[in-house]
Amino acid sequence: MNSNWFKLPMNLMKVKYGEKLLLKGMPVIFNKKGAQLIIGDNVTINSSFLSNLVGLYQRTIIVTRTAEAEISIGDNVGISGATIYARKGIKIGNNTLIGGNTKIMDNDFHPINPETRMNTPNDHMKVSPIEIGTNVFIGCNCLILKGTKIGDNSVVGAGSVVSGEIPDNCIVAGNPVKIIRYLEKNQEKVER
Repeated sequence: MNSNWFKLPMNLMKVKYGEKLLLKGMPVIFNKKGAQLIIGDNVTINSSFLSNLVGLYQRTIIVTRTAEAEISIGDNVGISGATIYARKGIKIGNNTLIGGNTKIMDNDFHPINPETRMNTPNDHMKVSPIEIGTNVFIGCNCLILKGTKIGDNSVVGAGSVVSGEIPDNCIVAGNPVKIIRYLEKNQEKVER
């Protein structure tokens, strides 16, 4: 089901999007007043159960939570049932694929200190921007935590928990992720 009518509320929230944005199913997109949410050209956002046969547990959710937040999604990006939630900043490079049910969050959602969490549960949390390079492939059911930087052309294995810096041209997997191997720069054979 094509939900391109949803572009009308996106326009009202001042979401900037490029040409050929394809919405399959109805995403949850919220842009806080004063924040920036930019979606590039030729982006596909899958939000219905049958839009990705990996089995989506939810619609895609893209949220700028504070007026200072910035989310930038490059050209030719595919997103399936993912959550992208920013209080500071999340940048996703061109030609990146984000697997089903992945969560990308630049904050802890709540303070870690128990007393602070009890008194001010929505304030005083740690926040650090996320950068995802170009041509990155993130497998399904991954968790990308605050402060993460993923290098160009890298692959994140399904179910991985990513924190820290991942270099260019490598495959990582696990909880926490570890480098499995580096990719050859001009790899012509497709491994099967």
